[in-house]
Amino acid sequence: RYPDLQIHRIIKETLRGKMTEKRTSVFENGLIWFGAGVSIAEILTGTYLADLGFGKGLLAIIVGHIIGCTMLFLSGLIGGKVRRSAMETAKMSFGSKGGLLFSALNVIQLVGWTAIMIYDGALAADGILGVGNWVWCLLIGGLIIVWILIGIENLGKVNTVAMAALFILTILLSFVIFGHGGASVAGGEDMTFGAAVELSVAMPLSWLPLISDYTREAEKPVQATAVSAVVYGLVSCWMDVIGMGAAIFTGESDIAQIMVKAGLGIAGLLIIVFSTVTTTFLDAYSAGISSESLGEKIHGKWVAVVVTVIGIAGAILFPMDDITDFLYFIGSVFAPMIAIQIADFFILKKAESKRAFEWKTLVVWLLGFVIYRWLMNVDMVVGNTLPDMVVTIVLYVVAEKLAGEKK
Repeated sequence: RYPDLQIHRIIKETLRGKMTEKRTSVFENGLIWFGAGVSIAEILTGTYLADLGFGKGLLAIIVGHIIGCTMLFLSGLIGGKVRRSAMETAKMSFGSKGGLLFSALNVIQLVGWTAIMIYDGALAADGILGVGNWVWCLLIGGLIIVWILIGIENLGKVNTVAMAALFILTILLSFVIFGHGGASVAGGEDMTFGAAVELSVAMPLSWLPLISDYTREAEKPVQATAVSAVVYGLVSCWMDVIGMGAAIFTGESDIAQIMVKAGLGIAGLLIIVFSTVTTTFLDAYSAGISSESLGEKIHGKWVAVVVTVIGIAGAILFPMDDITDFLYFIGSVFAPMIAIQIADFFILKKAESKRAFEWKTLVVWLLGFVIYRWLMNVDMVVGNTLPDMVVTIVLYVVAEKLAGEKK
């Protein structure tokens, strides 16, 4: 009864209606980012700050997270408002083909994060219950695949139960570590305050190329993005403080030994396993979403499963104890990228690029990349991410103004 175009329109509208019904609530977004914050990587990051002493270390954590989570909010807001994934929003500034560079780099870094998180979780779990690292890699990786197959739209009840359990266990860990009071390790001078701030910025910065993958599905994108950034920021600070406090009060930086000394046993094991699963799930899932930007026929969910399998294999086969260079690589690539997107969307309010490559924009990004690498050799009290982003934004705005005057 209907011409082909009308049938196509009706099907499209019906599917859009079904997709709308599955949009995530503000509460569900909060749960997702609570799970991202409760992480072994976050606790381990906190242990590095013990050299500063508790007072200066806490200040560095707070300053770093204010910087990082402000950028996280702005990044998530872009994707939430235009209803696009993180890497699809990159195409708005860098061009339909230019944006593919960041999609590819993002998939690479997310494969890396998936392997690193499985490796860290398995190593910590084996320190409590020694059945072999490879066994824990398979168990943690298998649970991540279960999370992926359930799907982001259907995780509500599962995530609620998992997050409630993690919340209780993490409170228990906090009381055990800080309940002893008194004794602390004197602050050392091995780490400067600026380096500590940069380390604190690194974790929220690593989520910049991911957050829009979740805020794009939100019923209320602005509120969901704000809740996501605030919840993640508070929980991430909490994890850093736990790690720092554990290193100060127990004298340990090994997360398994911290759990053992805290007397947590099975409870500590559950914290390690489920915090690793809920955090690493986001990495693998977003790797799948980012891969969809590389081709129309790519199915994100199955790419996420493949990424997890690669992560399991990598965690079993390769040592991944020192990830400092990896963290700096992420910062140098994605800090100038999001700086340009923020300038485009919030300052210049530019229309979406219709070109394959925005060469001027890519050149400014490259300058931002080089500046970040140079700033790594400069000790600044606010770290090097914020100065790099500010300089990149200024360079980009000036370049756009000059280009506009020439037309």
